[in-house]
This record gives sequence, structure tokens and C-alpha cells, in this order.
Amino acid sequence: MESTSALNRKDGQREDCAGLSSAANQLRIRDRIRELRRVPAKDLLPNPRNWRRHPKAQADALRGLLTEIGYADALLARQLSNGKLMLIDGHLRAETTPDFEVPVLILDLDEAEADKLLLTLDPLASLAESNAERIGALLQTVKTDSPAVEELLRRTAGPRLWNLIHPQAEPPALIDQAGELQKKWSTRPGQLS
Repeated sequence: MESTSALNRKDGQREDCAGLSSAANQLRIRDRIRELRRVPAKDLLPNPRNWRRHPKAQADALRGLLTEIGYADALLARQLSNGKLMLIDGHLRAETTPDFEVPVLILDLDEAEADKLLLTLDPLASLAESNAERIGALLQTVKTDSPAVEELLRRTAGPRLWNLIHPQAEPPALIDQAGELQKKWSTRPGQLS
């Protein structure tokens, strides 16, 4: 009995992705994933053409998520002629956990295809639009102990939605600074009642 979701034909050749509509099959979409391999992160070669830079806030949020959840996504790499693996996606994850074995999808791409994926993967994801109602629902269920992850969630939500879900307490009165503030604003006690 043949599986309709098999990616390999009996003759060993790759099929187009299973389950796609006939119109999509006409696009000749290929499965370029050769294998999933667990690799020490320090053995992965950073791509010298990687154009992304990772600010401290992103690195801190990634560390927070790795601590709270762990690895839940694979890095992407291609195998070079010398057998080494060069990263296409996942540079920050590899840098953050150099002593860990990390999940890596080994892709069957040549250098030009890897460059195209490197250049377009993150920008393609950034084209997605958000749904405030669904973000709000998720924010009400997601909890974190990491200040960096909380800041990521805050930035994802935006100030208006974040403040609706997490109303700010009224700031404390600065009673001990009353005299200084009266002088600064040229006010007298009782004037602003």
C-alpha cells in the first residue's frame, strides 16, 4: 500500500510535495530538504554573506525563549563540498548555544539558491500582516518570566493593545519632591485643586 504523503517515489526520485492541488503541482514545487540532523552548533559555519545583524534585545529575547521553551525550530544549512555545513538561517541561535547539539535541516541547494534564500527568508516573513484580535487573545494566555521576552511581546502588540491588556497602575505621587516641583512649575499649595 502506497502512502499518498510520501516524498520519495519507489525509484528513489523526489516527488513534488504531496497533497498539493493540481495547480500547485504544475508549479513544480520541489522538496529541497535532504535531512534533519542534530549538529553541535559550534561546528556550523556562519555564512559570510549573512546580512542580518542581531541587536542585544533580540539576543536577550532569544535566550529567554530558549530557556522557557527550548529549541522548537530548526536551523537551515547546506552541505559544502568538503562536508562542512554552512548556515543559511539560524546564525543567532548557533551563536547563542555553541555547546548544544541543535536541529538542522540540511537543504539541497547550490550557492546561488542559498544566497536567494538567505536574502529573502526573513523579508518574506515580515510581509505577514497581524490580526490585533488574535494577538490580544494570545497575549492573555502567554506568560513569561523573562523581561526580554516580555519586551518582545510588548513590541509585537504595540502600545495601544499592550496597555489594554496590561493597564498601567497610576504612577505614585511624588510627595517627597513637592517643594522642588512647586519651584520648577511656579505653583503654590492648593493652586491646582
